[in-house]
Amino acid sequence: MSDWFEDESLWSTFADYMFNPVRLARTHTEVDHLTILLALRRGAHLLDLCCGPGRHSLEFARRGFKVTGVDRTARYLEQAREAARKESLDVEFVQSDMREFIRPAAFDGAISMFTSFGYFNDPADDLKVARAIRESLKPGAKLVIDINGKELIAAKFRERDWSRRDDGLIVMEERRVLDAWSRVESRWICLQGSERREVTLVVRLYSAAELVAMLKQAGFREVAVHGSLAAIPYDNHAERLVAVATK
Repeated sequence: MSDWFEDESLWSTFADYMFNPVRLARTHTEVDHLTILLALRRGAHLLDLCCGPGRHSLEFARRGFKVTGVDRTARYLEQAREAARKESLDVEFVQSDMREFIRPAAFDGAISMFTSFGYFNDPADDLKVARAIRESLKPGAKLVIDINGKELIAAKFRERDWSRRDDGLIVMEERRVLDAWSRVESRWICLQGSERREVTLVVRLYSAAELVAMLKQAGFREVAVHGSLAAIPYDNHAERLVAVATK
């Protein structure tokens, strides 16, 4: 039986929902913050793991960084390559499972954005990913992981939600906590006119302490935790769980 993230129709069906104009508009500011968190110098080589259609990869490339974007979804990589060609940007996009991609000591920094960490049924696979990233980083280089932390989800948890866009697209979400807050199942239902599309996702939840422990188990020597890419405290005012791990 295939895992939910191997369903190519999911990524095409819900691309406009996940990468909506509001989220795309935040990319410039997010890269500002990421450059500081990663302590990157111009010309540094960055790994964008689970790069999707390449919004961060492309923005880093515009700023003079060398970028390798990795994703398993061919459709997103084709979009990213086309966008890079239109702007004459030199970006490498690689199709690969995040568990398998390793380039020993090749990168000056790495990012995993927008809760693209925690997809696997077995937590050992998350550890495998973290170890692969560490191996791919140069000594002293940093990894930034941006996820929706367990504490944040618990504080605002809603079993059902819905949103409507200006073009009439309606997306309904139903959520269910699994395995004593180890994972959360989200059922997305997309309605537009007479068309109905549906998909179910399951993502592993990490508290700040759990994520720090896992990254240290993977071999990172230091892990700092923030409540946003702007490095606010991870407390009751936090917006995201952002971990900065140093090799």
